[in-house]
Amino acid sequence: MPKERPLWRGSAFRLCLLSAALFLCLQLGMRRSWCTEDKPRPAAAAAAAAGRAPPPARGTEQHPVAAAGRRRVTYVRSGRRGSAAPGCCPLPPPGGRLRKTVKWHIELQPWASPTPSLDNEALRFLKYISTSQISCEHTNLNSLRGYSETAKKPWSICLDERFSLIHRIRSKQCRLYSLGLGNDGNQFETSMANSGCEVHRFDPSIKSAHIQEGRHLWYHRLSIDWRDPNPAIAAHKLHSNTKKLGTILNEFGHQKIDVLKADVESAEWKILENLILEDVVEQIGQLVFEVHVHWPGFEVSGNDSTVVRYWYSLLRELELKDFRLFHTYKDLSKPQMFLKKEAFNASSCYTLSWVNTRWK
Repeated sequence: MPKERPLWRGSAFRLCLLSAALFLCLQLGMRRSWCTEDKPRPAAAAAAAAGRAPPPARGTEQHPVAAAGRRRVTYVRSGRRGSAAPGCCPLPPPGGRLRKTVKWHIELQPWASPTPSLDNEALRFLKYISTSQISCEHTNLNSLRGYSETAKKPWSICLDERFSLIHRIRSKQCRLYSLGLGNDGNQFETSMANSGCEVHRFDPSIKSAHIQEGRHLWYHRLSIDWRDPNPAIAAHKLHSNTKKLGTILNEFGHQKIDVLKADVESAEWKILENLILEDVVEQIGQLVFEVHVHWPGFEVSGNDSTVVRYWYSLLRELELKDFRLFHTYKDLSKPQMFLKKEAFNASSCYTLSWVNTRWK
């Protein structure tokens, strides 16, 4: 008589076990998906708690958004031992300003002529920087005080009553950022500080990290660039004191700059591009930039006509953001060169001043 096989070894029994295991896996998978859908994401929950719209779901973004850096407050001590100077950089207000969507490139203006040429581009550009877009009667502090003495370079700011700068100077609430490389005097900065403005000069050549001179003037061993250094790249470690202006504003807790003065020796084009692309320029009341046209500038590439078209497009972007040119200084003491050529009766250096007509 054949031996009877146990029930648990039968094919039907094994099929039942397999079906039960499969059903159990399906149940667990469905329950996990329900939990994921019901549980709000941390970013969405934080946005809802702050009263803002939650961020878009992954895959639906149209543009990358600049991440708001963690703010750090910097305090500067005076040279006297045991005495602390007032903090140059106050705590940022709660719920600080969020950065807008970052653009990746500026919109180039159409060519000056149907056939691209250096002559047409240069003439259009030089005419643009030589033509005031708005009038300004008072362009320096000495003119208001009745002094005839002027600085070596006319760092012109608009002090007409219709703009807010003169009122902020009178109320001691103005702020000036000065970007330089140590080869220019500080008469303009000292004059603004003596008028009660909070003045920050960024100069990588000074020995100490931060120096306070008087009540309102600070020096910082920092250089403003169009990008932040990447610590993962060995070459960038040499430039750890180089930062974007937007990063400096976040670290110092400053929301606005009444005047931004820049003499950065041919880095101005890329710095200006960064300010426009990241909308930092909207936090600035007046711009006073020294621009150099004897060569394209750092990391500006292309043939000559392409370079001049890029310069012109940058300045038109400022105009689109309601900045108006009110003063131009052509420096005749510098070589009369335009892209390494003695042409167009151009100087190699101009100082341009704009006022933000929407500035409050």
